[in-house]
Amino acid sequence: MALNYGSDKKTALQAMYDAQKIAFAPIMFQAAKSLRDLGILEVIKNNRKGISINDIAEKLNLSVYGVKVLVEAGISIELVRVEDDKFFITKTGWCILSDKLTKVNMDFTNDVNYLGMHSLSESIKTGKPTGLETFGKWDTVYEALSELPKQTQESWFNFDHFYSDYAFPQILPIVFNNKPKSILDIGGNTGKFSIKCAEYNNDVNITILDLPGQLKVAEKNIKANNFENRISGFAINLLNHTKPYPKGYDVIWMSQFLDCFSQEDVIELLRRGKEAMTKDSSLFIMETYWDMQKFEASTYSLHATSLYFTNIANGCSQMYHSNDMYKMIEKAGLYVEESFEDIGVSHTLFKCKIK
Repeated sequence: MALNYGSDKKTALQAMYDAQKIAFAPIMFQAAKSLRDLGILEVIKNNRKGISINDIAEKLNLSVYGVKVLVEAGISIELVRVEDDKFFITKTGWCILSDKLTKVNMDFTNDVNYLGMHSLSESIKTGKPTGLETFGKWDTVYEALSELPKQTQESWFNFDHFYSDYAFPQILPIVFNNKPKSILDIGGNTGKFSIKCAEYNNDVNITILDLPGQLKVAEKNIKANNFENRISGFAINLLNHTKPYPKGYDVIWMSQFLDCFSQEDVIELLRRGKEAMTKDSSLFIMETYWDMQKFEASTYSLHATSLYFTNIANGCSQMYHSNDMYKMIEKAGLYVEESFEDIGVSHTLFKCKIK
């Protein structure tokens, strides 16, 4: 299927304005973050009749100059408006201040991506996550997660969990429709999905496959929830394609997992999944495909997230088009038996079977 997206119907003047937005985007991003973090947007929001620069500065013990340059930048990025020398918050300003999704995305951009993204061109040329060097010497971010600075870790996990957490209530009835007794959670990360499964069904046993560092985090969470008797860990380097997955599971689960790998690796990861299955097993894939989004904001966010994978995560993966995933599933010897769309914030769930 040919790709047909985007348009070029702007006036020359609008195109020039939008080009300047891009040219100054890193500066204006930090202005928006400062307006949020310094409490300026909060003060403006709380004064519905408007508030002056001097009064904002006094309330926050900031200089008039500092408040002035920020709120004036806020006019251009449409976070505030000014009327009779008094400032009012806009709908976009409210989103920056109060919308959880926007906060998660902004913190992820700032704490995980911002500094490293300066080397994006180098990542494109080398196929390596050169931006990860901002934090240390690792081949992928997944090896680094347990050692990243605390704030970086927190923003990474908040971003990762925000989208999956909204999906869990919808997908659990689907996963448990055929009453599975055993689940293999591949790339289980902190154990959130496995714990949700154990809470949902008292009879299921779950095994998490992941790197040793990630399993340590998962084990702490499993113990804190008293599920040590039903959730176990299996340490593995998932990129070592000579290592088979353990067999004997009714369900193999891959959530926000395959987007972390190149197409070549995705095929191998799925192939190993197929080899661990029986004819009665199901392999579930939950992903966010940029072509299957209802809102432009979602597609925009996913395209930006692809560049995180390029520069920070591993240099070779992305948020895939659904056609790409269908082709990789087929090459691995599987087929999509059922597809469930509009899961959570922006997910699609594929239920796969052996051909």
